[in-house]
Amino acid sequence: MTTEDILHETYSALKSNKARTGLTMLGIVIGISSVIAMVAIGNGAKSSIQSSIESIGSNLVVVTPGAQRSFGGPSSGRGNAQTLTVEDGNAIANNVQNVLTTAYIVSSREQITATGTNTNTNVIGTNPNYSVARNIEVDDGTFISDSAVLSASKVAVIGPTARDDLFGVGTQAVGQSIRIKGIQFKIIGITKAKGGSGFSNPDDSIYIPYTTAQRYLSGNKYLNEIDVSATDASSTTQVQTDITNLLIERHKISDPTKADFSTLNQSDIIATASSVTNTFTVLLGAVAGISLVVGGIGIMNMMLTTVTERTREIGLRKAIGAKKRDINIQFLIESVILTFLGGVMGTILGWAISFTVQKLGILETSVTLSSVLLAFGVSAAIGIIFGYYPARRASRLNPIEALRYE
Repeated sequence: MTTEDILHETYSALKSNKARTGLTMLGIVIGISSVIAMVAIGNGAKSSIQSSIESIGSNLVVVTPGAQRSFGGPSSGRGNAQTLTVEDGNAIANNVQNVLTTAYIVSSREQITATGTNTNTNVIGTNPNYSVARNIEVDDGTFISDSAVLSASKVAVIGPTARDDLFGVGTQAVGQSIRIKGIQFKIIGITKAKGGSGFSNPDDSIYIPYTTAQRYLSGNKYLNEIDVSATDASSTTQVQTDITNLLIERHKISDPTKADFSTLNQSDIIATASSVTNTFTVLLGAVAGISLVVGGIGIMNMMLTTVTERTREIGLRKAIGAKKRDINIQFLIESVILTFLGGVMGTILGWAISFTVQKLGILETSVTLSSVLLAFGVSAAIGIIFGYYPARRASRLNPIEALRYE
């Protein structure tokens, strides 16, 4: 049989029972679209998480007090212990190479009051370098200055969310006053919106000089965190190592495993997040892939039914000279074309679902060429795998018995 003959016979066979053909393809369409949509959601989540982490700061190394958290173990007061000082930060800035800037942080959760309103938010005592380390931009007014830090001034820079909660949406807040622990602070700036959620949302934070925070909020000289911004991404690992060695020497720690501080590299955070989201994507794809197996079983069931219905036809063809190979190829091609058409429609549907989800702002999605090629490859493989047995069964029919079949 020529290729043209095989394709003509395949078209006639699939067209003869449109309802059954459509329902069989539906399983593949659902399976392929599910895989593409789920992988797109996973890829979108990965991209969104990476962007969020990168927006926190540029080439950041975070130093926090307390021992590094061990897997399944206690954190040993990480972030709350009192082991980091301004002198440690100065030593990092002066002795570690490839450091762009060093920010000192004294943070706490406080109740903030204004005229007739109040809110509970994160108060961050810091220095001017924080705006560089954490990519904070001022929309109105100015950020904390060196002179404000030196004089422990009672000034504050607030995020747009905190401003809206205290003064109303879009209100001119620069020059107005707020109270933190009953102490009056004058607002000197409003930061640009960055987006975020939770306790570390920069839009819902208030920034004051760290010296002011030490004097009026924490009541001691210690820091909750030191943020170090490396000159470039390739230097962050070395900067992290040098910081660790420097602080071990300064804190006179003989056993590095018992350090009273911990360091975290922004690149490590991104790598960990990427690993988690990759696993999440694979899991979503695997769950969606179950429907492909179900669709493949449906194709096998249809092809077996078709072989039974066309037994006399198969017997007649073999009687006039058709070989096993011809019968085998014909039924196999019917199966592959079914899955191929289902793959095309499933790809379009999966893309449409991903586009709609992103357009509605529900989730970030990203359809990649690799996921589309994978979907087509899987659909072709299903056509071959689940179509092989029915095709083989058809090709092995005895022509005499097939012609007698009622």
